[in-house]
Amino acid sequence: MKPKTKIQKEVARLSANLRPISATQIDWAYRHCVEHIGYRTKKGNITCSDCGHEWHSRSELCDTLVGCTCPRCHTELKVQDTRKRTYKETQYFSVITTCKGYQVIRVAQVRCESRKGEPMHFYCHEVVQRWIAPNGKVTDMALLRGFLFSYCDVWALGSDMEVRPHNSLYDDVVARSYPYPKMRILPQLKRNGFKGDFHGISPVRLFTALLTNPRIETLMKGGEIEVMKHFLFNVRNADECWASYLIAKRHKYQIYNFPMWCDYLYMLKKLGQDLRNPKNICPEDFIVAHDKASRKIDAIHEKERAEQHRRWEIERREREQKRLLQEKKNEEDFINLKSKFFGLVITDEELIVKVLESIDEYYNEGKAQHICVFGSEYYKKPDTLILSARIGDEIIETVEVDLRTLEVVQCHGKHNQDTEYHERIIDLVNRNANLIRERMKVA
Repeated sequence: MKPKTKIQKEVARLSANLRPISATQIDWAYRHCVEHIGYRTKKGNITCSDCGHEWHSRSELCDTLVGCTCPRCHTELKVQDTRKRTYKETQYFSVITTCKGYQVIRVAQVRCESRKGEPMHFYCHEVVQRWIAPNGKVTDMALLRGFLFSYCDVWALGSDMEVRPHNSLYDDVVARSYPYPKMRILPQLKRNGFKGDFHGISPVRLFTALLTNPRIETLMKGGEIEVMKHFLFNVRNADECWASYLIAKRHKYQIYNFPMWCDYLYMLKKLGQDLRNPKNICPEDFIVAHDKASRKIDAIHEKERAEQHRRWEIERREREQKRLLQEKKNEEDFINLKSKFFGLVITDEELIVKVLESIDEYYNEGKAQHICVFGSEYYKKPDTLILSARIGDEIIETVEVDLRTLEVVQCHGKHNQDTEYHERIIDLVNRNANLIRERMKVA
């Protein structure tokens, strides 16, 4: 990406003039960032992954517990019982330095490849540079990456180191990297309390926080590392608890479990307590006070749940009442539409075709036949008459008649399949359409 802003152009120019990562730094990465394996066979023969030398060892238990030293290259090895003949590993290490007023974090990818009996091959490529200005603004220089989802080890090693848009991958790579112990630090960071220890925090995150967040600076200078880490990773807590924390410190109140204390403040806030009153935030017996507040919160939640269930029950009853009223209205409308056909039966002595005379009969017909005569609300259709063709009590097919033409529109059995009586039923209904017409005239 072509640098566009003034700071991007300056960073690109300075990056081009950086010296390559030194041989001393690469040697440190070789010794500290990748595992050095001693391959041990069942016979007790150990092969050094670094130089390929093989020897026989009789100290099996000792080698397993504390490792061993290669007699040839004197490398400390971690012994593994394996039949593998090859080993590959990829890691990252970072060189933390300064350049023309910028704090620079240079991240290199290191790869090792070893084959049993051969010397290890070690490769080092710088892949990311993160330039932090004194105001905390970060500019990223990086190589291109391959397009393999989020797999962060796929770098286009032949590409140029250029200004890139911020990518969370760069944060992950820096966090994963082993920092080279010899560092050059901006005076502003030293002034703000940094003394060389990252305390398990990513360098970029810690540096930007120290340069932009006075709270983090205060905590770092005061040696309140656990509090600093909590506020750094829980920004919301920092905004809500900072004033209370300062009051507690002013009263020399000892906080043994800071996350739990922040939870206690959150409960006090929900209970409407003053978070700037030392009597509230600095209890003599913290555990007792915490449990008491927790019980009050639980009681509030229980009351809220009971109220919510009460509202739900009222709404459920209202819905049920509306449903019953609607069913009653549907039944009344159905009777008004179809009562003139009630009692109509068409038969040829074996088959009996009768009108469905209630909404419940529509439901039972649909359930028995696995059809949608109830679900599609055929009982509401003014120009449709539904009849059930039966032999005895067994439903054979369900018949739909169009009252405008007095013709059978559809006639199907269970699962909408036609039965052996299909044509016979249609013919029977069509031949007796005059019976339906007579009922319509009476109305």
